[in-house]
Formats: sequence, structure tokens, C-alpha cells
Amino acid sequence: MRIRLNVPPGLIVLTVPPLSLYLHLPWCVRKCPYCDFNSHALKGELPEADYVTALVCDLDQDLPRVAGRRVESVFFGGGTPSLFRPESIARILGEARRRLPFAADVEVTLEANPGTVERGRFAEYRAAGITRLSIGVQSFNPRHLEALGRIHGTAEAVHAAEEAHAAGLANFNLDLMYGLPGQDVWEARTDMERALSLAPAHLSHYQLTLEPNTPFYIHPPRLPHDEQVWQMQQECQTLLHNCGYAQYEISAYTRAGRQCRHNVNYWRFGDYLGIGAGAHGKLTSANRDTIVRLWKVRHPAAYLQDAGTPAGIGGITEVTAGDRAFEFMLNRLRLMQAFAAADFESATGLSFSRVRATLEQARTAGLMEMTDGQWRTTPRGQTYLNDLQARFLPEAAAASLDTPDAG
Repeated sequence: MRIRLNVPPGLIVLTVPPLSLYLHLPWCVRKCPYCDFNSHALKGELPEADYVTALVCDLDQDLPRVAGRRVESVFFGGGTPSLFRPESIARILGEARRRLPFAADVEVTLEANPGTVERGRFAEYRAAGITRLSIGVQSFNPRHLEALGRIHGTAEAVHAAEEAHAAGLANFNLDLMYGLPGQDVWEARTDMERALSLAPAHLSHYQLTLEPNTPFYIHPPRLPHDEQVWQMQQECQTLLHNCGYAQYEISAYTRAGRQCRHNVNYWRFGDYLGIGAGAHGKLTSANRDTIVRLWKVRHPAAYLQDAGTPAGIGGITEVTAGDRAFEFMLNRLRLMQAFAAADFESATGLSFSRVRATLEQARTAGLMEMTDGQWRTTPRGQTYLNDLQARFLPEAAAASLDTPDAG
């Protein structure tokens, strides 16, 4: 649902995009050495009931920012949300529904770790309101799972997918990584073949990266060389294509009609409420011509104490015009789907002239292409996506305005 005010023809107006709801459940059994998310190894008993109450207080505080708007998708992320009982998930969704209208076909995703899946649990999550699962498999190879610090083994990964099918949640995603420590091309291909044999509706396939402030960054493992990683990506993409999975985002593949609507809203520069410890939100106000980002206090202990009060807000900032252009491109260029000038203007409230010269330069460099007024990232642009996105940083974009249009 997009909201546009009545305005004179030709005037560029910021449009209110669809709204999603993100709920962060920050605990996991063990922190993986590659993970830079706001997740915390559980020490002692899970404060489940208190955290659910804190989430509801947090949501109440944010409600005035989204009055009258409908939720199109919900995502329980973590951490490991599947540590929470189905009854708790049902309570969170019930409280949210009492406060906000949900779309009739709302997509509700729960992230799950195969090591926390009990028999019959997925059926209970479905009864609680979950419509989609995202299962963090990462690999089916015991040696690689151990290197990644995962708490599950091959059998648990297979069991989780089988349980999803049995529970009537066939719309599930498998997370799969490649470029792992000591991995060769055959092993990466074998992982993909095993994943595809489980018939997921959606598959996320991404390269392991060494993120700052993680054990892997401080003590880097020995990773495959770039040529091997490239071959892993190419061979796995071929397998996905041959099995009927279409790439719709830089690291996401899906069967027809099974795109993750929640993530697509992010990549289209949509709005989302961020509820939970360290959760981030992005909200648009057409009346005020503003886009703001806000986030909650990061540590679970502080969040449990302050959620729903001003002290629970970690920060709030308005997205400037230059940052709007960059953030739109940072997200939108990840999608395979083309976009038009009108998409940029309605999402940012800015004239397309702000990015036209940079897009033309990217087209000259073979990173972008334009057909019938629609712009899309080329295969070369997908390969060098970080470099392409960096061209739209405020300082880089400002420099391009002094350069004559190319082509």
C-alpha cells in the first residue's frame, strides 16, 4: 500500500511505501565466530516472558509513528527466534494485531536454527501464525559446520527441512554459505545439491565474509582463493537455474511466487518498524517530507529495563537528501528487477537528475543498463556491486554532477 497526497502534476512528492514489522529476538545457544549481528549467547534461563512484555511496550511507544498504516510482512530475526516457544510467538503476533491492521495475506517469517528444532514444533509455530520459515543450515558438511561453530549437524539440517514440509510450511528458505574454511568446489556443489534435494521454496546463497569485531576477523581462517570462490558461485548458480530457481536478488533464489516479501520491501526502500534489542527502523512521513531512521538500545539487559521508555531509544536521525539517494541505490541495486525514474522519485522525494549522471557513468562502465526507461544492474555490476553502490555515496555523486553525461 502506497500513500500519495493530492499534488499538482509534475511536482515530485515523497510517497509513503509499504510497512513491514521486524522483531528482534537476540539470544542464541552459541555465538558463531563469523556472526556480527546483535546476538548473544544464552547464559542461564531465557527471560522469555519478560522479553515478550518488553516487545509489546516497545511497540506501543512506536505506534504514533505509524498510525493508520497496514503491516504487509512480519519477520522474527535474531539470534535464534526458534528458542522462543510457539505460545510466545503467538502472544507477540496477537498483541501486534490488536494494535496494527495486518494485510489479509500478511507474510510472517520465523528464523530457525536446525539445532533447536523439536519434532512437531514447526506445526505449533504455524498454528501461532507463522507462514514462512528461514532455516540457517549454512552447510551439510560436518567438518564445515564445526569450523563455523554451528550447534547442529547434517541430520538436524535435513530433519528441519522435513519437519517444515510435514508442518505444511513448504514456503521455507534455506540459508547456505560458500567460500568456507577449507572448502573446495566439489564440496560447495555437494552442499547445493543436498539443499535442492530438500525442495525449499527459497534459497539464500551467500559467500562467507570476515566481518569486523568477529573472531574470524581477529583470527582469520584459511579461505579458498578467489578463483575457487568464483567457480563455486558459478556452478551453484547453474544448479539453481537448472532446478527452476530464479535469481531475484544478489544472493536470493526462489521458485515462482515465493520471493521473500519482507526482504523485497527492504530492497525497494520500503518502511519498517524495528522492535527489540538493537532493532533498527525506517519510517517515511509524506506530510512532513521526512524519512527517519531509529534504533533501540542494543544490549538485552538494557533493553529489558528501558523498552517502551525514551531511554529505550538508542537514537533517531533524519535521512538527508544525499543519503536518501545513496540508501535507495544501496538497496535497489541488489534486485534483478529494473526500476524507473518514477520509482526513485517517489521513494526519495528527489529529482531523478540527482543520480542520472552517476547512472550514465555506470552504464558506460558496463555496470548498469537501461532499456525503455528502466534501469537494472548488469551481470558485471552484480559482480562488482560494492563498487557500483559506492558511486552513489554523497561525495561521489556530488563529484559526478560536474561531469558531462556519458553516452
